[in-house]
Amino acid sequence: MTTSPPLGCGSIGADYYLLCDTEKAWGIVLESLAAAGILITIFLICSLFFLICKVQDNSKRHMISVYFFFLLGTLGVFGLTFAFIIKLNDRTRPTRFFLFGVIFALCFSCLLTHACNLTKLVRGRKPFSWRVLLLFLVSFALVQVVISIEYLVTMLVNQRDEFLNMNRENTNKDFVMLLIYVLFLMALTFLVSMFTFCGPYKSWKRHGAHIFVTVLFSIAIWVVWITMLIKGNMDLGKETWDDPVVAIALVSNGWIFLIMYIVPEICFLTAPLKLEDYPPENDLCQPKFIKQATGVDNRAYTQDEIVQGNPNYSPYASHFQMKAIEPQNDFSIPRPKARTSPYHDYTGGKSPM
Repeated sequence: MTTSPPLGCGSIGADYYLLCDTEKAWGIVLESLAAAGILITIFLICSLFFLICKVQDNSKRHMISVYFFFLLGTLGVFGLTFAFIIKLNDRTRPTRFFLFGVIFALCFSCLLTHACNLTKLVRGRKPFSWRVLLLFLVSFALVQVVISIEYLVTMLVNQRDEFLNMNRENTNKDFVMLLIYVLFLMALTFLVSMFTFCGPYKSWKRHGAHIFVTVLFSIAIWVVWITMLIKGNMDLGKETWDDPVVAIALVSNGWIFLIMYIVPEICFLTAPLKLEDYPPENDLCQPKFIKQATGVDNRAYTQDEIVQGNPNYSPYASHFQMKAIEPQNDFSIPRPKARTSPYHDYTGGKSPM
């Protein structure tokens, strides 16, 4: 016996009723917020490509690839919300188990990579190149991809029927257990972001504050939805709240990513280059104090210790015995003498006429 579709829905499958059911408005509200987030994220991606040529700071230009992948992850967060508004079935179950962890691992890997780069900039050190930043990002996120693929392959090949027909309690436990690495990434990012506040170059601390606040709110959201999913809904007798709780967490976290991190970062992306954000170019060539470990002291500079008590001693004296020079007695200017004529011998001493 088929039931009539709820108010606001036409001839669609029962699994999609929450997308249009006006009586259970949470589905419509969440999909509206998710759709708005998708549009804004696409606009930010286009803006990022437009602003590339206007970035003056090379350190910020190297972060553009990280921003791009973070926006892709945020786009996936909003898109995944629809998989939790649609009822759990054979198609949405693998999608939820695989994409939830992978998408959030990508987002937190971007934040962790940015935080690691800031820990160098805030201390006046040379930042990572864009290739190294991409290597860090991919390495961090790839771990969760491997974990999710291994879980799904194991369950769909060896325990397919058990996986697709798993009861609610086991489903929630497996879902949370699959996200342990994401929780580790979140905690590590929060820890590294605190180190971005330690350094003499204060301008970079503002970027570290964006990461710190974003991860702090994300941790609060995750603690709430995991508690409600594992224990809270069961204690309250609200088993139907499982999907709304996770969907609300997705939309909330997506907007936290946009408002508290990516929008401020893009706003400061084209800021003019400031020389005070970096150490002087010859900072590494400046002479530094080196403690003398071996060698003999120059005794010429320690004579004051040897001749203590001598009032006539001067530390700037040469300490060599000098010979007095006798002064000249005659200081008169000698007068020139008359020159003898070369014809003197021929004239008998008389000068020629």
